[in-house]
Amino acid sequence: MPSTIIACQDCDLLHRPRQLRDGQRAMCSRCGAVLYRRKRNSLDYTVVFSLSALIFFLMANVFPFMTFKYEGRVQESVLFSGVKELFVQDLWAVAILVLIVSVVFPLLKITGMLYVLLPLKVNRRPWKASNIFRMVEALHPWAMVDVYMLGVIVAMVKLSDFATIVPGAALYSFAALLIFMAAAGATLDPHDVWERLEVVERV
Repeated sequence: MPSTIIACQDCDLLHRPRQLRDGQRAMCSRCGAVLYRRKRNSLDYTVVFSLSALIFFLMANVFPFMTFKYEGRVQESVLFSGVKELFVQDLWAVAILVLIVSVVFPLLKITGMLYVLLPLKVNRRPWKASNIFRMVEALHPWAMVDVYMLGVIVAMVKLSDFATIVPGAALYSFAALLIFMAAAGATLDPHDVWERLEVVERV
């Protein structure tokens, strides 16, 4: 483990990290709170979920998102249609914000995760791995795929009274992207990653 000090989130007692086996948890010696835990097969699961998320991300940006049918007219939209419409309406700040948190940040998070984790599986340390992994952790609260999906669902419910809405392949892919990104975040063990980075660096 890196030679750092961990503070208990409940009582602030300082601890030195120690090596754990799969499934073990480090407990605070004063209050018994969980400091961190070693997840089983964390690297393998996170890589698989991240690769799946990348595939669904590409599908969500290639295939039609949804189709509107209203009084004989048919209009097909893609993922960028909402962002494009905001630009057309001169809502530049909102358009850029939506583009960043729903497209750019999720892509950076997925590719950054794979950039760090895939070489670690073969005991390789990629260039600037520490900086990239810090970026991945910092992007976690900003990759708002779930918020974008919630907005889409609300819009579909409101528009369903006026038009026929046919979900496209991209919409299902976007929903799958949300699931696999959440799964990758749940299985990721940052302590394991930092351990591996330190070991590979020494080698």
